[in-house]
Amino acid sequence: MQTEPQKRISESALKVWRISGVIKGAIEWAIAVTAIIIIHIFNRPIWVMVILIALAIILTYLHIFLFPSIRWKRWRYDVREEEIELLEGIFIISRTLVPMVRVQHVDTVQGPILRKYKLASVIVHTAATAHEIPALEESEAEELRFYISKLARVAEDDV
Repeated sequence: MQTEPQKRISESALKVWRISGVIKGAIEWAIAVTAIIIIHIFNRPIWVMVILIALAIILTYLHIFLFPSIRWKRWRYDVREEEIELLEGIFIISRTLVPMVRVQHVDTVQGPILRKYKLASVIVHTAATAHEIPALEESEAEELRFYISKLARVAEDDV
């Protein structure tokens, strides 16, 4: 039996995921405030407002602090000659093996938040789905994209 993958994504992923958590939290707070205003207008019980505020506080904490930390600690990957192995998840741990012979093409993707922190994600496409290795340093992402592409061509030639 093989051991778990050992390579980690960039520690800057924490910052990116926390910024995303702030955005999610702002949306959740906007919904909660809107609901509180509606509840106040229609003279509903105050305990409903208290529950909404408590829920918004808990979700904000989870999205900004807890989930990014757990996600970063869990995320690992390895690229071998025959396969790519991914390990991810917070509550449900997913361990995926992608055979090189199944790889069709490889992309690097970089949104505005990733670009600010000089990070990029590598997306490996197969006929069935796409697998993402998130938040790698830009240079590492480009090298990995090229390396996987090269291994996939060699694997395809062997078939």
